[in-house]
Amino acid sequence: MPLRRNVRTGLAGMALALSVAAVWFVVPGPEASEPPQSGQVPGTGLGARSLEGTVPDGLAALQAGALNALPTGCRETGCGTLAYGELKRLFDYYLSTVGEQSIAAITAEIQQVLTRNLSAGQLPQALRLLDRYIAFKQDILRLEQGFAAKASADRTLRARFQAMLEIRARHFSAEEAQAMFGLEDAQDLDALARLDVANDASLSAAERQSRLQAIDQQMPKTLREERDAPRGVMLLEERVAALRGQGAGDDEIFRTRAKALDTAAASRLAAVDQEERAWRSRMDAYLAERARLLARLDNAPESEKTTALAALQTENFSELERKRLAAYEP
Repeated sequence: MPLRRNVRTGLAGMALALSVAAVWFVVPGPEASEPPQSGQVPGTGLGARSLEGTVPDGLAALQAGALNALPTGCRETGCGTLAYGELKRLFDYYLSTVGEQSIAAITAEIQQVLTRNLSAGQLPQALRLLDRYIAFKQDILRLEQGFAAKASADRTLRARFQAMLEIRARHFSAEEAQAMFGLEDAQDLDALARLDVANDASLSAAERQSRLQAIDQQMPKTLREERDAPRGVMLLEERVAALRGQGAGDDEIFRTRAKALDTAAASRLAAVDQEERAWRSRMDAYLAERARLLARLDNAPESEKTTALAALQTENFSELERKRLAAYEP
């Protein structure tokens, strides 16, 4: 099953996602006071259809006992044993359904998940962390509403980021914040640095390039790997295309991908190749039959041609596949 994409709490997500969701968090929606439908248990997620077919982010690591223990400075006794990063991912997974479910229902669902998957010693701290996280999100949403009313000069991204950090410090220690938001902060600071360079009209092209190179060198390894991963895949596939042009077979392609990635990724890409070849074969057959059909109906009315083509498409493709045909037809 696929993982559901995390919802950002940092700078990159604040400008859009938080402003859209603000009314749901700060002002209880009508669904918050509505009783459950017949047979529906509050907090079970039955109303969050967007989560169907997905696996909760962070849950597997919690079940495996994966921890990112804090060295010092957590807000509660024993809180150093909590997997802060994974808990935040879990919280965001369910909180992404705000609007489909009330905050109360989502909170109850998360509480049930924590109760089933954490030890008795960890559970009280995790439940209190959830309360603090929801309170933090509510404060951030109020902050976004306040920024919307400010003069444009006071609504810079850096000002918003700094205000967010100040609010966060009221809810979490520095160690807790690093465990939960460290990567997001690195991404936000990198984006702000690049934005400063882009907006500095006093820089020459050479100076701007030099500043950006310096930012690249200061980028944390984890962030650099995340940024470079798509480019790495593109370069790998360019190499694969070159090997195919030289006559390489599937086995050599698999070994090349497995060496660059791993065997599981190589297997997934091989499956994609097979699906693509099958699709191309079907398209070749369809286009040949389409050409023959139009040749036979050369002098027929346009309505007859349209009906015949629609029947041919329905016979050979699903409804979803038919939406792709226009990109292949002459």
